Amino acid sequence: MTEPNPYADGEYTWGPTPGTPPGTSPTGRPGVPEYDFPNPTLADGAPGAAVGYGYPGANPAPGYGYPQSGAPYPVPTGAAGTPLVSIGDITVVGDSIITPSGTLPLRGAVWNATDMSRTEEKIPTHAIILAIVFFIFCLLGLLFLLMKEKTTTGFIQVTVTSGGRHHSTMIPAHHAGTFQMVMGQISYARSLSAM
Repeated sequence: MTEPNPYADGEYTWGPTPGTPPGTSPTGRPGVPEYDFPNPTLADGAPGAAVGYGYPGANPAPGYGYPQSGAPYPVPTGAAGTPLVSIGDITVVGDSIITPSGTLPLRGAVWNATDMSRTEEKIPTHAIILAIVFFIFCLLGLLFLLMKEKTTTGFIQVTVTSGGRHHSTMIPAHHAGTFQMVMGQISYARSLSAM
């Protein structure tokens, strides 16, 4: 990066002016910055500079984490295409619920979830084989029978009813905490429906 841009039109235009001693600005006065930054801060000592983030006395700008109104919780203001929550093939967007069977109104929607999954606990096959092999050599092989394996199978059924229409979806349960995760999404969707 020591050579000028070969594609630039005209003469050499970047960097310090050739022949200027180091430490001086193009104006020739030492201590004056070479580049003019448009937003001076208090650290620069500029008079009338606005108080910024990290400086004492800074008032936080309204934004995330600061309620704009007297509402007990922030009111979602999703644009027409911004999804607020998605549960399976049900998506809440703005003031409506989009499903494959059509669009439902969000206000007054009734949400339900049914856990149709099951979690089984069993001794894996490799633990039984290791217990038999090590039982022959020492009695500690029986400790392999303490190994357990949990498997979750089934679905979580989520239904929504609004405006005289109904839609249901099935979400596969991959682990034991899937139902709690889906219930968290449904409780958020219920709070949106109550607004």
